[in-house]
Amino acid sequence: MNEDTARQRQPSMADVARIAGVSAQTVSRALRGSPNVNPETRRRVLAAVEQAGYRFNSAARALSSGRSHTIGLVLLASGGYYSRSAVTAGVESAAGAAGYAVSIATISALDVGLMESALARLADQGVDGLVIAVPLISVTKKMEDITGDIPTVTLDGSRTAGARVLGIDQMEAGRIATQHLLDLGHRQVWHVSGPDEWIEARQRRQGWRECLEAAGIEAPPPLEGDWSPGSGYRQGQIIAMIPEVTAVFVASDEMAFGVIRALRERGRSVPEDVSIVSVDDIALAAFCAPPLTAVRQDFFAYGAAAVTLLLQGDTVGEEPVSTPTLSVRSSTAPPRPQ
Repeated sequence: MNEDTARQRQPSMADVARIAGVSAQTVSRALRGSPNVNPETRRRVLAAVEQAGYRFNSAARALSSGRSHTIGLVLLASGGYYSRSAVTAGVESAAGAAGYAVSIATISALDVGLMESALARLADQGVDGLVIAVPLISVTKKMEDITGDIPTVTLDGSRTAGARVLGIDQMEAGRIATQHLLDLGHRQVWHVSGPDEWIEARQRRQGWRECLEAAGIEAPPPLEGDWSPGSGYRQGQIIAMIPEVTAVFVASDEMAFGVIRALRERGRSVPEDVSIVSVDDIALAAFCAPPLTAVRQDFFAYGAAAVTLLLQGDTVGEEPVSTPTLSVRSSTAPPRPQ
């Protein structure tokens, strides 16, 4: 048996939790001697550890060593207020339940220098683990060194060699959104994309393009926004001047709000004239006028799952949270009869 096969077959903290009938966080607390775990629960966990043959790997040992009982979270100041807030809430909720505090470092732009500084600052605080929610496409040696020394989970497309990657299939999100519009009978789907430096924006755009190609449709040029409602409004003004547009896939809810307003101001109604579908399905999407059809991402669960992966401390690898699903509401409809 080679080393890789042996590693794949090793039991995880989740296996211990399942045998003991408790959560992975409880297993983590029991194994590090937390006073918040009652003796009977600790006994069950230790018995489950023996039954499963579980042993800490290096990431789990580092996390459970308890240097500061703090998890570091790196965020980008731009890119969607609601999604960023939900990720933060998920991280804080799961960390708090496991007895950890959260130290947040926010960077103002997608810049490797700013990212290095944020990671170094958290490392200097002695954080026991890192959650990186910044979509950097490239990384530096300094970033690799820090995330190699501290257990790390990355979100939103960031990649480092020593980190676990928590991903959602963004190409599938683009395909689901586009296919919904095609299934309604639209013969073309335009796209308002996120900024090109974001991996998610590229992947959603690729899913949109591939879906159209599979239907034998040549994709029109995408219109690029910056995730803000204002950028959606500006691109919506352009779309409103193209009479043949009947369907638009917008890469985020917040941009879709701006697109809908621009269309309405120029006398084009949604969905009677133009159908709109977006990605995220934040809480406000259901209260938009009209309520917005959107591909759902559970950002709170996304943040919480990142903490769970840190506490499990298993081997490096990409582990999607879930497959995106579509919430169909009133912003989409079949095109008007010609």
